[in-house]
Amino acid sequence: MLYIARLLLLLISGAAYAVDPLPSWNDGAPKKAIIEFVADVTTDGSKNYVHPHARIATFDEDGTLWVEQPLYAEFFFAIDSVRQLAPQHPDWIDKEPFQSILKGDMEAIKNFSRTEIVQLIAATHSDMTIEEFHERVRDWLHKAVHPRFKKPYPDLVYKPMLEAMQFLRENQFKIYIVSGGGQEFMRVFAEKLYGIPPSHIIGTCGKVKYDYRDGHPVLFKLPEVLFIDDKAGKVEGINLFIGKHPLIAFGNSIGDREMLEWTQSNKHKTLELLVHHDDKEREYAYGAESKIGTFSDALMAESKQKNWIVISMKDDWKTIFK
Repeated sequence: MLYIARLLLLLISGAAYAVDPLPSWNDGAPKKAIIEFVADVTTDGSKNYVHPHARIATFDEDGTLWVEQPLYAEFFFAIDSVRQLAPQHPDWIDKEPFQSILKGDMEAIKNFSRTEIVQLIAATHSDMTIEEFHERVRDWLHKAVHPRFKKPYPDLVYKPMLEAMQFLRENQFKIYIVSGGGQEFMRVFAEKLYGIPPSHIIGTCGKVKYDYRDGHPVLFKLPEVLFIDDKAGKVEGINLFIGKHPLIAFGNSIGDREMLEWTQSNKHKTLELLVHHDDKEREYAYGAESKIGTFSDALMAESKQKNWIVISMKDDWKTIFK
């Protein structure tokens, strides 16, 4: 009976997806796992059926939805902001982390400590209204180009992941971005790039203050961190903003480990996936040795032990960018 039930499920899923829902994916274990998982949890009568209200999908952003090397896009935004604001801050020329940026010392920039990164973000993401910050990000995205690909960052979104999100959306999944990146930074472009509204963006955020300008209420961004959405912080953010376990989670690094672990603790059937950057020709190849998007040997071993799916960019994706 179990064999017959599985056979029927495969027939149903095959009929439902006569048109390939993931055309930019090569036929392999990750593509098969995604399609069969969705069929299983959305087919009425399946023992693993999940009601639409509990179909939650979470995606990391940097390195999972778009390119994160050689530095995060938001980091480049902060670097460019320092250069733009430098005339107003003459003391920066002799003060880190600003000194290395103004000298163009990329090696030093790549090795900034967490404290220096927090200082950098505080200096370039605060003392303005939310609307003013959003406008600065929009302007930067319009002008900035990736140092290797010479394309705007919105052109460096992964096409296979766009297809995965659309496939889930068509099957009544609620999709959230859960990222270590800045929440307000991502809110500027996430709806246009990914179809994900601002209310479904969970990211690192700074404190804001309700105030008035010319008699009108505004929110001012303060140079203080409210919440860091990374590692265990991702689980805390999911609980705070969603209040439910994800059913499926996509990540790419040690910063996503706890999110996948939390997803797997769901009482329902779940699926956990990690993007492995192993395609130096079409994108980048990096792993345990990289400070950005670290995919440690321990994470790889844990993935095998817990049956988390590792997506090989080189082997599993026909196309990288949209």
